Amino acid sequence: MAGTRLDTQVVVVGAGPVGLLLAGELRLGGAEVVVLERRPEPTTESRASTLHARTMEILDSRGLLPALGDPPRQPRGHYAGIPLDLTLPGPYAGQWKVPQYDTERLLEQWARGLGADIRRGHDVHTVIAGAASHVETAAEGPGGAVRVRSPYLVACDGEDSTVRRLLDAPFPGHDARRELVRADVAGVDVPDRRFERLPDGFAVAARRADGVTRVMAHEFGVPPRPRTGAPRFTEIAEVWKRVTGEDISGGTPLWVNAFDDTNRQLDAYRHGRVLFAGDAAHRQMPIGGQALNLGLADAFNLGWKLAAHVTGRAHPDLLDTYHLERHPVGRRVLAGIRAQALLLLGGPEVQPLRELMTELIALEPVRAHLAGLVSGLDVRYDVGGPAHPLLGARLPHLALDTPGGRTSTTELLRAGRGLRLGGPHGGPGPGTDGPVLVRPDGHVVRAGPERADDEATARARWFPAGVTLPTTEGTPCP
Repeated sequence: MAGTRLDTQVVVVGAGPVGLLLAGELRLGGAEVVVLERRPEPTTESRASTLHARTMEILDSRGLLPALGDPPRQPRGHYAGIPLDLTLPGPYAGQWKVPQYDTERLLEQWARGLGADIRRGHDVHTVIAGAASHVETAAEGPGGAVRVRSPYLVACDGEDSTVRRLLDAPFPGHDARRELVRADVAGVDVPDRRFERLPDGFAVAARRADGVTRVMAHEFGVPPRPRTGAPRFTEIAEVWKRVTGEDISGGTPLWVNAFDDTNRQLDAYRHGRVLFAGDAAHRQMPIGGQALNLGLADAFNLGWKLAAHVTGRAHPDLLDTYHLERHPVGRRVLAGIRAQALLLLGGPEVQPLRELMTELIALEPVRAHLAGLVSGLDVRYDVGGPAHPLLGARLPHLALDTPGGRTSTTELLRAGRGLRLGGPHGGPGPGTDGPVLVRPDGHVVRAGPERADDEATARARWFPAGVTLPTTEGTPCP
């Protein structure tokens, strides 16, 4: 049987949070997209449950925050288990606890509402990317074989990416050296802990409002076990008892998981007509929620660029800036995670270094530096143009008084087209004496005194041809 044949502009493999955000961004930019997801149903597991300040800004800039309700906010995170105050300027400082199933549900509803074609139960097994004009993707779906032809494919299919394996893409780094086990367990009563270091390991326990407790443990000096799937709950209960002395074996496991300190990053996020985002592009220990948030920022950077490219409205070099911008960010985050893994998973031998780090984090410049790294608020891209404090950075979240009333910088970005902030003849942009040009992803590509040639250059490079850039005169609210 020939099966189903489809044509689209972009195929996204993977309907986790990264793939779903990317699908919505592609549709917002006018691109056709088909998402192929192996799982037949959305996840019911809490999994990655921490959203950082930059991710909250991203969701706000697409009008998605109200649907999240009022998730718990924790102003304090950690760096390798050492308490770290994440407070920085902006309304979303700290970390927000949102189960992954809620994040996925929100992003899937948004992407479908924009017209994304999301197909579950489709297991991709073939990717042929050698043609000059397209990629051929083959999957087995509930109704049989499916073949999709598209100019581009984006792999968002996780740390064990099928697409990465099929293309044999170089993925340097190191394999697991240490492992942690974790579970969401109902019916247990153990003390809450934040990275409590004990003689034989460390333990974390956090009881949610619904009575379910997330437990996590590591045994010092114990190498990772070979695995083909998730651990049994009996194993997690045994590790927990060896580390803490407590018996949780009578609890009911709702989710079990093991993860390790594998640390790898693709040499290139773009392989011709195939691009990679999220854990498919970089694999790291998911410490402090950084893995999920790093992947969502990949998708937010790529979506508008790829949409402009496939619809024929982009500068010829625009798509290449995805790798140029996101690969260094990923490299820096992965280096920080490696450092945290050494501090967190080492035994008594790392205690002097932990004590020194505790002293350093108490110094405000160090605290602010690490908070910016963990939260993603310190990312600045090399976008060219005259030097300016705002150039390449995200536009800070500001409440603004405009001729149309009070608004905010994130609200002005919700159409996904970018923004010109300041009057048509110059004027009071935030923190500058001239207009500010802001990309669809919220990063500033032109700031400072008004010069027509600078603005024309920035528009041609960063904004789709023929798009009318919304212009707003605004002054920061007192």
